[in-house]
Amino acid sequence: MSSLQNSIAPGMKRGTLREVTSVFLRIGMLSFGGAVAQIAMMRRELVQRRRWLSDEDFLDLFGIMNLIPGPSGTETAIALGYWRAGWPALVIGGCLFILPAMICVLVLGWVYVRFGELPAVKWVLYGVNPVVIAIIAEALWGLGRAAIKKAWHGFACLAAMVLYFRGISIEIILLGTVALAAGIAYARHRKSQASAFAPVVGLAVAPIAVAAVPFSMTRLFLTFLKIGAISYGSGYVLLAFLHADFVTRLHWLTEKQLLDSIAAGQITPGPVFASATFIGYITGGFSGALLATLGMFLPSFAFVALVFPLIPKLKSSPPARTFLNGINASTMGLMAAVTWQLGRGAIIDAFTAVEALVALVILIRFRINAAWLILAGVAAGFAVKFLTP
Repeated sequence: MSSLQNSIAPGMKRGTLREVTSVFLRIGMLSFGGAVAQIAMMRRELVQRRRWLSDEDFLDLFGIMNLIPGPSGTETAIALGYWRAGWPALVIGGCLFILPAMICVLVLGWVYVRFGELPAVKWVLYGVNPVVIAIIAEALWGLGRAAIKKAWHGFACLAAMVLYFRGISIEIILLGTVALAAGIAYARHRKSQASAFAPVVGLAVAPIAVAAVPFSMTRLFLTFLKIGAISYGSGYVLLAFLHADFVTRLHWLTEKQLLDSIAAGQITPGPVFASATFIGYITGGFSGALLATLGMFLPSFAFVALVFPLIPKLKSSPPARTFLNGINASTMGLMAAVTWQLGRGAIIDAFTAVEALVALVILIRFRINAAWLILAGVAAGFAVKFLTP
């Protein structure tokens, strides 16, 4: 049994709010490259350097955070703050981890709204967007190999991708995945695999709305609150939810604006989910940015607070693992579908195609921090601008 299980006690304090404040503000300012880079930085800082907890405890905590909806990197930061210094640190550690990303993305949103049509900004995005597609594709490949472990995982992935292209809402697809996982668990118990695939038959209904919906702050907040409460996997899975709601259902964003929002989350430190701040600003100004950010991350704080005391039971639950495996497989299908859609808008000529391919090869071969590739994309965009007659 992990020592983490023995360390969970209400009100238990192992450190001070001052050190939690210092550590998570710095990590939030420097953690470029998505959830994987964030987790690696937390491990170096908190396990190897400060020795807050052991590798075993750290992996136990991160594994459980993958069982709940929301950005796993952010939720790990929230949980580590709670583990180190109790309830106040749950809020302070999580907020300071998110704050640098929110501020940086808010500034980019302001620049985008006012100067987004200027040639210089267009060329920056021209160079960055293909790199973003490569980063997503590399994440999809790596996560897909880990997620697709059995035949039914592949079935769930393919079904999610096909149903998404047919216009089925993501919520319905995920509910179908839950039913599929329950069917698999039942079939294992009954020693019969035949009934395990029945739950997905009813997914060919409930197409999403096609008429534009008037903008409102309340709807903006509730939409992000819903996304924060049901989105599983890495920040790249956020693409599928944002596309389904803001592009297809509400018609508040174009596909280009969505890709630019994800790029803003990529070129800044902290969670990719901070793209919510960018979308909130370009649709509802400063108030919209704050509401979107609050809606996106509020569920993570609530989930960690609720789940943390239950970690010992969750760790030993086979049904919880089956559920997570099914969700991960479905999100791979959703990621693949949206990557294909966005790729058509980002790769528009020979240069962007070559750029995306080179970026993908570099990511696979050298495993460098994605932030360096984003900066290279910016430089490439300007280089094309000045070298093109």
